[in-house]
Amino acid sequence: MIVILGPTACGKTSMAVALARRLNGAVISADSRQVYRGLDIGSGKDLDEYVTGGEPVETRLLDIADPAAGEPYTLADFMRDAKCAIMELESLGRIPILCGGTGLYLHALIKGYELPGGPADREFRRGLREEDRRKFAELLAGRYDLSNGEDNNLYRLSRKMEIESTRTFSPYGGPLENAEYLVLGAFRPRAEIHRRIEARLDERLASGMLDEVRFLHEKRNVPWEKLESFGLEYREVSRHLQGKTAFREMRDRLLVKIRQFAKRQDTWFRKMQKEGVEIQWLSPEELDRAEQLCREFLER
Repeated sequence: MIVILGPTACGKTSMAVALARRLNGAVISADSRQVYRGLDIGSGKDLDEYVTGGEPVETRLLDIADPAAGEPYTLADFMRDAKCAIMELESLGRIPILCGGTGLYLHALIKGYELPGGPADREFRRGLREEDRRKFAELLAGRYDLSNGEDNNLYRLSRKMEIESTRTFSPYGGPLENAEYLVLGAFRPRAEIHRRIEARLDERLASGMLDEVRFLHEKRNVPWEKLESFGLEYREVSRHLQGKTAFREMRDRLLVKIRQFAKRQDTWFRKMQKEGVEIQWLSPEELDRAEQLCREFLER
């Protein structure tokens, strides 16, 4: 398998699409938000890139989850679906190209994370009430760091309670048998990333990002609280649409926060390198060099 990673706005999608066309590949999304139907503009799904500029490129793991569903799409869900997509593409003689900026997803697949706690206990979760939140937080305080706001998140607290109450492991965890990975990192200087983030943010705002969030809330019945859980763009736009912030304040806050997020992504990828994942960094425009690396890897 080929993996293409990098921070937001670095051009990794266009790089993956170009390589898929050259290598008879298909792109498997490794993005924690692009799995959701309707989260298109705010998540940077860039669907046009897969069908313009050449032969259409097949994709997997885009638009496979309902944003209005009660249960979020989890790491275990990704590992299950990614492994199925990889095996399907292999059976078709296609090269799987995993592409995304969710470092946890990619690291979990490459390193074969074991996922403690087993599958979600749906019956247990249906019976939860808000008053359970404080009780769970008190019980878990000595075993987990809840200082990042998790003491107010009933879903995450309930998941930790499930893990504490069982010694089983998710059937979707563990390494993929006989898997080998070539990991390419799409690199751009920090200043260039900052410029691209600002340009892309303004383009998204002009292209209907506010209308997308409004539609999800009004027509798809996705609660504001759930929309805010989908990350920066959806959190800040939701707050604006509720009248909590002015447009300019929302835009400027988003710009700062997305740049900070890109830095955190880069830190995560460097941490992956320190933990033994070899990443070959190159400019997204170096397609000939990227293709050469891929072909040498595949021939070996």
